[in-house]
Amino acid sequence: MTAAELAVMEFKGVFMGRPKTKNREQLYTKVVRTRVTKTNYQRLEKLLANSNCHSIGEVARKILSKEKILCLYKDVTLSGTMEELARIRKELKAIGININQLTRGFNSSRNEAGQAFYTQKAIERSKEIDGKIDRLMILVTSLTKKWLQE
Repeated sequence: MTAAELAVMEFKGVFMGRPKTKNREQLYTKVVRTRVTKTNYQRLEKLLANSNCHSIGEVARKILSKEKILCLYKDVTLSGTMEELARIRKELKAIGININQLTRGFNSSRNEAGQAFYTQKAIERSKEIDGKIDRLMILVTSLTKKWLQE
């Protein structure tokens, strides 16, 4: 027996195939081929780029069967806001990690001077959070106004 045959035998027990469908009518069994103009092809490509479809065939299939195509659009006016939200999230996470480290240092410290040091540092880091939360609330308020506009 060759190495390839052994590999196939090993994989047969490990990997499972796609589950069989109960409704045979849902299977795509017929092939349809067609030619389209360059303009129509570009329209299909544009739909593909902006939708949740994975291929031009899927776009065409949904059009033929009159299924809805979910188009995804990005609001570029929110790019700056989203970048700032991501930055604030990253900073808050870093502050949280730092406070956890200070807490560990406080708990492992045996003397009062060491504990006072870690307490002071944790208070300083906590004050940084206040400014971030204020900015976060302003951003969330502006996002809420934009989201709920009529």
